[in-house]
Amino acid sequence: ATSMGTLSKHLGISKSAIYHHVESKEEILGQALDRALDALEAVFAEVLASDSGPVVKLERILDGSVRVLVAQMPYVTLLLRLRGNSEVEEAALQRRRTLTRNLEDLVREAQELGELRTDISGKSATRLMLGMVNSIVDWYQPGRSGTVDQLAATVVTMVFAGLRA
Repeated sequence: ATSMGTLSKHLGISKSAIYHHVESKEEILGQALDRALDALEAVFAEVLASDSGPVVKLERILDGSVRVLVAQMPYVTLLLRLRGNSEVEEAALQRRRTLTRNLEDLVREAQELGELRTDISGKSATRLMLGMVNSIVDWYQPGRSGTVDQLAATVVTMVFAGLRA
């Protein structure tokens, strides 16, 4: 809902200067969402390509996701606020759903191997993991809420202390 006029005032440049670099607000939104999603997808791709077991992969994905969230907080926050009101938003939401399904597949694989509890729904466990990570944007303040290393370790410990078989 932000206008190009508002953006130009905030940036201290003219609207035409903005349009020199982008064609529309949607393009700006797309670039911001790509920044968040590209970083998250890189974490998933690296971890999924490894020979590690599913629990180790889950731990590494959660750790990496926390690190991406902190490093790209404004862009991840924007991603988490999407409602699918445009083609750009819907495309980003689809990419996000793919990441969620990948995580869900790992949870189910770990359950099938007896490495994670089976009395907890794999789908629910996945959503709760992501909910914990995603909530960080609402309260974490770099430099005031501990280091990113401490935060990532806390998330991984809390999730897997409750899920391990």
